[in-house]
Amino acid sequence: MASLPPLIFFFTLHSLSTLSLAVHRETTRSRFKPPHFSPLLISPPSQNLTSPTPYLEVKKPPVLPDSPPPPCSHHILHHEFAYTYGKPPVLTNYTLPSHCPSLEFSKIVLEFKSTCKGRQFDRIFGVWLDGVELLRSCTAEPRQNGIVWSVQKDVTRYHSILVKNQTQTLAVYLGNLIDKTYTGVYHVDVIFHYYPSSSGYISPRADMILPVSRNLPLNAGLWFEIVNSSYKEVVIPRNVYKAVLEVYVSFHEKDEFWYGNLYNDYVTANNLSSPGNGPFREVVVTLDGEVAGAVWPFPVVFTGGINPLLWRPITAIGSFDLPSYDIEMTPFLGGLLDGEAHKVGFSVTNALNVWYIDANLHLWLDKEKEVVEGKVLEVRRGSLEVSYVSDFKGLNGNFTTKAKRSVYSTGLVKSSHGDIITSASQEFTYGNNMVLGKDGNMQIIDQLIKADDRVNAKRESREIYAAKSIKSFPFYLYSDYLEGQNHTLKEVANVTMGFNEERSWSDDDGLMRTFKSKLENKQEAQGVMVVKNNLVVSGYGGTQQVYNYVGSDQCYFRNISSFNYTILYNKVEAVCKKKTLKPTPRLEHLTIQPLLA
Repeated sequence: MASLPPLIFFFTLHSLSTLSLAVHRETTRSRFKPPHFSPLLISPPSQNLTSPTPYLEVKKPPVLPDSPPPPCSHHILHHEFAYTYGKPPVLTNYTLPSHCPSLEFSKIVLEFKSTCKGRQFDRIFGVWLDGVELLRSCTAEPRQNGIVWSVQKDVTRYHSILVKNQTQTLAVYLGNLIDKTYTGVYHVDVIFHYYPSSSGYISPRADMILPVSRNLPLNAGLWFEIVNSSYKEVVIPRNVYKAVLEVYVSFHEKDEFWYGNLYNDYVTANNLSSPGNGPFREVVVTLDGEVAGAVWPFPVVFTGGINPLLWRPITAIGSFDLPSYDIEMTPFLGGLLDGEAHKVGFSVTNALNVWYIDANLHLWLDKEKEVVEGKVLEVRRGSLEVSYVSDFKGLNGNFTTKAKRSVYSTGLVKSSHGDIITSASQEFTYGNNMVLGKDGNMQIIDQLIKADDRVNAKRESREIYAAKSIKSFPFYLYSDYLEGQNHTLKEVANVTMGFNEERSWSDDDGLMRTFKSKLENKQEAQGVMVVKNNLVVSGYGGTQQVYNYVGSDQCYFRNISSFNYTILYNKVEAVCKKKTLKPTPRLEHLTIQPLLA
């Protein structure tokens, strides 16, 4: 989803052609053109259609200073995105607001607000400042009475470019289409909120951020459109003593649902045209052609994905604020501090078109030395290990894919901070079990991705910095297609996904502070759509989610559920204590009413 023109819900195999649903191929897609929502069937009669429906992604709010004064806000952009697909990004000048009483900020928050009315697909979009990506997101899908949503993202880590005392270019690309069918125009506002400095610990921020993205002017977003690979040359200052590459990733068209893509032997044996290459993907990052790290991405479901009725009004994890992924590059500085251009490259294993990828290179500069020396001490690039087992007969079968990879690097940097040896490691494991049944009309996906990232820095054998991130991304999908009465098709979908992460980090600021956090974010969704003549004529959807974050900086807990655009239950706590809350209402206890777009 969220690319042109995006698929509105997940299809297995050739299900729709098997059941004789009248749909047509799109020239830019290998999957079927999605059904439309009938304009006569917008919502149950009891719903109030006089005001727009608010949509939300459940996540913790930005951590603000204790008892903060009101922020100094800068409304930098208002724009109506109508027919913008394939056109240049919208550009505006960015300067620090002159009305702020102080230009010392401890927190900066980016707010993206939008309204839309009519009919429209979800659209991927991005926000860049002088080529540095600040936000990757997906629009919500509108209704006739309109929708409204907002994203508040803590962008303090980009402090060095946000507080530059010079005019910079802010770019927003949202590729939208307007025609007789798709009428929704996205009315967008971009606002920055600056919170004055306050006492207390402030995490170290990069002194410089270099964009690893496409250059303006161009048509479309600043991301690289990757099927095989791409790279950009960068030159870093010679006094860098620490470097982190932040990677933004999203997947579209034939790879939007990569976790459910079919195996090539199965596609060939059954003479199918469905997307193939199997369900495993990884993003590989290279320096001058050699592997420096990898990203095994979280399977974000866009707001029209699988079954769009699942995500109204609670959208899928990561859909409004797609995650970025950090790769420690400090061990490689010994090969980068020569003042020459070096290639930062991206490739996607098993990729089909298309992946949007770019990155931000965060650099810490030595204020005392003009030239820092370094040496790469050791790099162990474990080969990607993938195993695949298939057992199918005709259109039915069982498939298992397993994969693992490790990357380890260590390097020396000699700066005014001393001779520091930094080691970084990444360990990935992947498993995907897929079942296809009922002549290809039923698909079950059970997938788990685990990632273990660690960084350690020592000076004279004494640890001065350590960081650890352990992530797990469970994902389960049950999808079935049933023939209904009067030439209708009934699509049933159940989804369970999770984004879990345990983090710890410490740095030697004289006190060797240690910080910890734990996030458990689980979402379940169930929905049904009834399709006739390429129109969704009835359906319903519901979502339950439990979000629990406990960290040194804050605690945030939310237990929420929705059904047919209505929030049924919503419990929020922001106090660090044990939670014992009643279970979320489940769909089996509800009287099901038809839901339409």
